[in-house]
Amino acid sequence: MAQNVAQKLINSHLVSGTAEPGHEIGLSIDQTLTQDATGTMVMLELEALGLDRVETDLSVQYVDHNLLQTDEKNPEDHHFLQSAAQRYGLWFSKPGNGVSHPVHQARFGRPGTTMIGSDSHTCAAGAIGMLAIGVGGLEIAMAMAGDPLYVQMPEVWGVELTGKLPDWVSAKDVILEMLRRHGVKGGAGRIIEYHGEGLKHLTAMDRHVIANMGAELGATTSVFPADEAIQEFFTAVGRPDDFTELLADEGATYDLEEHIDLSTVEPLIAMPSSPGNVVPVREAAGEDVFQVVVGSSANPGLRDFAVVAEILKGQQSHDQVSLDINPSSREILMDLTKGGWTFDLIGSGARIHQSGCMGCIGMGQAPAVGRNSLRTMPRNFPGRSGTDEDAVWLCSPETAAAAALTGKITDPRDLEMDYPQVQLPETYTVNTDMLLPPLPETEAREVELVKGTNIKSLPEFDKLPDDIDVPVLLRVGDDVSTDEIMPAGSRVLPYRSNIPKIAEFTYIQVDETYATRALDFPGGHSIVGGDNYGQGSSREHAVIAPRHLGLRVVIAKSFARIHWQNLANFGVLPLEFAHPEDYDRIGRDDVIELSGLRDALQQGNTVTAELEGEPLELRHRLSDRQVEMVLAGGRIPQRAAQGTGSESDTAEPHEDIKPAQPEG
Repeated sequence: MAQNVAQKLINSHLVSGTAEPGHEIGLSIDQTLTQDATGTMVMLELEALGLDRVETDLSVQYVDHNLLQTDEKNPEDHHFLQSAAQRYGLWFSKPGNGVSHPVHQARFGRPGTTMIGSDSHTCAAGAIGMLAIGVGGLEIAMAMAGDPLYVQMPEVWGVELTGKLPDWVSAKDVILEMLRRHGVKGGAGRIIEYHGEGLKHLTAMDRHVIANMGAELGATTSVFPADEAIQEFFTAVGRPDDFTELLADEGATYDLEEHIDLSTVEPLIAMPSSPGNVVPVREAAGEDVFQVVVGSSANPGLRDFAVVAEILKGQQSHDQVSLDINPSSREILMDLTKGGWTFDLIGSGARIHQSGCMGCIGMGQAPAVGRNSLRTMPRNFPGRSGTDEDAVWLCSPETAAAAALTGKITDPRDLEMDYPQVQLPETYTVNTDMLLPPLPETEAREVELVKGTNIKSLPEFDKLPDDIDVPVLLRVGDDVSTDEIMPAGSRVLPYRSNIPKIAEFTYIQVDETYATRALDFPGGHSIVGGDNYGQGSSREHAVIAPRHLGLRVVIAKSFARIHWQNLANFGVLPLEFAHPEDYDRIGRDDVIELSGLRDALQQGNTVTAELEGEPLELRHRLSDRQVEMVLAGGRIPQRAAQGTGSESDTAEPHEDIKPAQPEG
């Protein structure tokens, strides 16, 4: 039977379950990716698991998020991460080496392999024919310990690309077009596979841009074939022998079909404050702009910076605009300099920052309140920039450069110049000096973990009670993001390895009283949400911190995939309204009574609760495996109760598990 690329990747790594949409499957994992904002927790989880050495083919710990060193917290965590990488057998990418996703694609990615990362944009590696999925940190720790990744088998959504992008339009506009059509939930429960003759006009880094922001569609991941364009990329980065062709079979089909004629795509922009709030640039033209930021994993390629330099060459950026450049890797910064583009950017008034995520995660470059900031980044959730009342727009490098010149949102097609044709080098700079390889196993066992005063051990969590009354401490609407649950930025992220402290910031942008009110309910509490609860980042702090504050149950109309998975991993029960209109029945401080949970969860998908003496019908989408995990208080307590053997040795087969289909 003819297979598409996604099916080939899944079937070659399937270790349990049946690959039918809605059923839980187990996949063997070849590689893992962690970054410093999430990796500190992963390393503490490895310590809690008593792991001796990672069992994956390759695992890499990057330091790319928390690069500002305004006090001792970030550098202490960097020392801890380096010692943990040495102890457990990981590669270590030093601070300033670059953003994890483009560096990993260039140095470690391999077509035909599986990778999970504790970063939602791990899906960017689908650009080169990998099955790369963003998950919570605990999933990473378990994969490092040799366990499969358990996911709900998605539908495969085939997106056929035809034609060629016109001048002044680039790959960012393609993924913005997908978001314009389908919004932030359009990819829920799906793998997006791009195919068609239009691919021959998209480079590996163009595909990286598109695959990266599949996370904003809520997709499980995105994949491209490993074809001639990917072979050219591997040759250019000095790794020709690591290329393996991976193509869809002739006659392969998809569960859903979509078509984009690239020649019809126009410059697009996502307005504040959602990646799904997309309009043509021409409709937003004329808005004043005060900041332009170029970089991040959503536009990380050499071309993305060089085209901005070519547009600005010989001209000064507008007087009111702060033009900020975040080179995505040290190698790309070197090639920008070799090509003369760094000098063009500096000459135009640009501020060159260190190689890393920086402004994308609110780690510096925060905009002024209410002053429009145009960014080539993947997300513009409220406050993510580091400014609570921000006005962040997402766009292509071409649109960003046009705004930098004019001081207004400008359709780049209206610039009085020819579209620059960037001539990229045939081979790229290779600089691996800041990538430290794993220590030999005998040396690794002698390494002591370096823990600064800000690093606290993972809290211990108890079992889920069979009967529990949970007051509703918070009631929120649709599309609540993990940035709203647990903010990023320079004020909060330094406490990523200190759960009691970071918990103080939980939901601070929504209700600054939540964390203190939670202390008044030692028996536990609940949160009620709308559709797509927990979209965005994979950071499991958005679960661990409220769990530390006593969160036991979240009831929502629907959940985003990674957050739903993280809730179960840490013993928080995710329930959905059987009747969405019941959302309107619940107010803050109402008490929801749940009884006989063990039997209810084990015997079916329906849970009946009581609200003010009236029945409230709820449902869950947990597999049998996840039910036992939630009842045990989470995956780590469950594992401890089972002993140190891997789940792949102790878990029951999951061929006949109940269908499960969370959003995302």
